[in-house]
Amino acid sequence: MRLALCGGGTGGHVYPALSIAAALERELDDEGSGLEMLYLGSSGGAENDMVARAGMPFRGVSSGPIRGRSPWELVTNSARIGVGVWQARAALRHFAPDVILSTGGYASFPVAVAARARKLPLVLYLPDVYPGWAVQAIVRLAQRVAVTTVQTLRKLPDGKGRVTGYPVREEFWRADRSVGRKRLGLDAEEKVLFVAGASQGAHSINEALASNLRALLELCEVVHISGHKDEGQLQAVRDSLPDDLAKRYHLFAYMHDEIPWAMAAADLAVCRAGASVLGELPAVGLPAVLIPYQYAGGHQRLNARHLEDNGAAVILDDSELQRGLLPLVGELLSDEGRLRKMSEASRRLARPEAARDIARLLLEVASGQ
Repeated sequence: MRLALCGGGTGGHVYPALSIAAALERELDDEGSGLEMLYLGSSGGAENDMVARAGMPFRGVSSGPIRGRSPWELVTNSARIGVGVWQARAALRHFAPDVILSTGGYASFPVAVAARARKLPLVLYLPDVYPGWAVQAIVRLAQRVAVTTVQTLRKLPDGKGRVTGYPVREEFWRADRSVGRKRLGLDAEEKVLFVAGASQGAHSINEALASNLRALLELCEVVHISGHKDEGQLQAVRDSLPDDLAKRYHLFAYMHDEIPWAMAAADLAVCRAGASVLGELPAVGLPAVLIPYQYAGGHQRLNARHLEDNGAAVILDDSELQRGLLPLVGELLSDEGRLRKMSEASRRLARPEAARDIARLLLEVASGQ
């Protein structure tokens, strides 16, 4: 079987595609069949390195944002999308996939248009609670649509959508607290705070953490994924700390293989509310303080609200970060009962079979069912 994948811009789009591909490979191995794959994405996007790490062939497709852009950017990016459609058509003609999986992001739109032009079946997975502009356009071109939450079905044509949950890497289902703490050199009994922004970090979260770091380290150990841009500044802050506090601050510019174990090791997370929180936090039962990125078209706030409404998270506005982070984290870490209830609520949202269910949907569509 041949599968083309597309989706990118952030890890919240790329990791689900890779997780679904791995699940499909397992399904086909059980049947004694093989799987050939090709990933189509933005050459300069987050997907390039992630796909290379997964050992999957990659082809670049030109694209760009349209929503909220200036007239000049609108013209430029429209031209890029046109080029991307041509590139995607050429790649699909050469690869001849049986089915295409899209997980959203800018590069997904030209691929979807090319798929329709070549009359190739397309399955769309919507990671966020509310679909972005590119995904809303792709919905009309897809044969079937998988979604993370039931409320997303209201945005889709009747009968086209299926609720599967958010597919996460297999490592999230194997990761546990004790092993995670050993792998990261964390104390077995101390409270641990996991802090992360988006794939490239989040500057406002990094700044708030730096401002409150000494006080936070008095409360807990901190595992912080900062992104590369702020790493130097945060390292300087760490170097200025007394040795007994500095050793409690575990700074990483980026984390790939270890992130499931780091999240499993933690008692509480502070992070953005990109689509990945809908799958990764529940998989390890991690309570969270979610800081939605205010320029994400409202998608992150709706993701955060879904977890908050289900008792798994608390929302903190970006504008309140500096003064609100320390008291909120302190309040939560000191309340074992509340953390336990939030963890249980988070685990109830977990969907361990999500990747397998979407893989089987791909097989249905590829076979014309």
